[in-house]
Amino acid sequence: MAEPDFYLSDEQRELQRTLREFVAKEITPIAARCDAQESFPKEVFPMLGALGYLGLRFPEDVGGSGGTNLDYAVFCEELATGSAGIALGLYVHMALACAALERFGSASLRRDWLPPALRGERIGGWAFAEAGAGSDAGSIATRAVADGDTYVIDGAKLFITNGPIADFLIVVASTAPERRLKGLSLFLVERDRPGFRIARSLSKLGVRASEMAEIVFEDCRVPTGNRIGREHSGFLDALHTLTLGRIGSAAFAVGLARAALEATLGHARARAQFGQPIGSFQAVRFGIADMALRIEASRLLCHRAAIAADRGLPHGREASMAKLYATEACTRIVERALHYHGASGFMSESPVSRFYRDCKVFELGEGSSELQREMIARDLGI
Repeated sequence: MAEPDFYLSDEQRELQRTLREFVAKEITPIAARCDAQESFPKEVFPMLGALGYLGLRFPEDVGGSGGTNLDYAVFCEELATGSAGIALGLYVHMALACAALERFGSASLRRDWLPPALRGERIGGWAFAEAGAGSDAGSIATRAVADGDTYVIDGAKLFITNGPIADFLIVVASTAPERRLKGLSLFLVERDRPGFRIARSLSKLGVRASEMAEIVFEDCRVPTGNRIGREHSGFLDALHTLTLGRIGSAAFAVGLARAALEATLGHARARAQFGQPIGSFQAVRFGIADMALRIEASRLLCHRAAIAADRGLPHGREASMAKLYATEACTRIVERALHYHGASGFMSESPVSRFYRDCKVFELGEGSSELQREMIARDLGI
């Protein structure tokens, strides 16, 4: 199926080709099993690390492979066609944990943690959400209190992707509660640090190949050197990370929607009713045409935001528009895919039923659709 790659370089088209081969060989065949077992295949981390894919967008002096946000968008789309759950675990590691560490971490933290993380030898997580704090980051209740050359962290984090398998977490905690958003700081917390505890693993409706946990910190002491960025600047730092994360979220939605479209095209050609393939009926044909249209529009919005970020241009509104449109389009596309598959798509063993369970999370993570609309409206001056 033709794609709007007229602006992609030869290197990016080669990246796209090799990733499709990798996903077809290593990801797609295990997607159903990982979903059923609710387990992430940790061996994928060193595999991707050895190929240099985990290092996309990261500078070579910390073990990265270089590249652009557009390269990363291509990477995210291809991964999500194989498994949205596996793609989500890799995204949290790369675009949130490692990205925050690379952008705001001290030289020693970058030296000690980034090279093994980008080789896939250490797995990162992002500990932001809490029971009472999601979009309302100012309500974060986890506290980090300075005590000599350490901080003492107390609190709990909920819905933490990679929590059960992470070797380190980037934790958002309040260092000045009275300042709310302007009193948040970031910390690197190692899994084996005393006071760090996995309270429970969480079972999810979709993206079940990614693992999620509730994390508890009880008198967890971390060195001052584990703080990432300036004290009290954690929200602004996290906001930059999350802005780029919305580009990745949009790309995941494009990949998942593409997988649903490809499955629907195959089904529409093979499934016959009334003596002809169902793809010959106008209602189905027009629906599939709309699916393809929404995918192309989603990809172009996603890539526009990535290119703006690569050029150093303002891209907050573009990232929000891409994330909003692509994720909502993905939900619509997957619903139509399930509809056109009929009873066969409703069966547990059908990939389309997995796509249906997977799609909704992308409207929720990295800021809900409502939050994206609010940010777009504010940027428009209303």
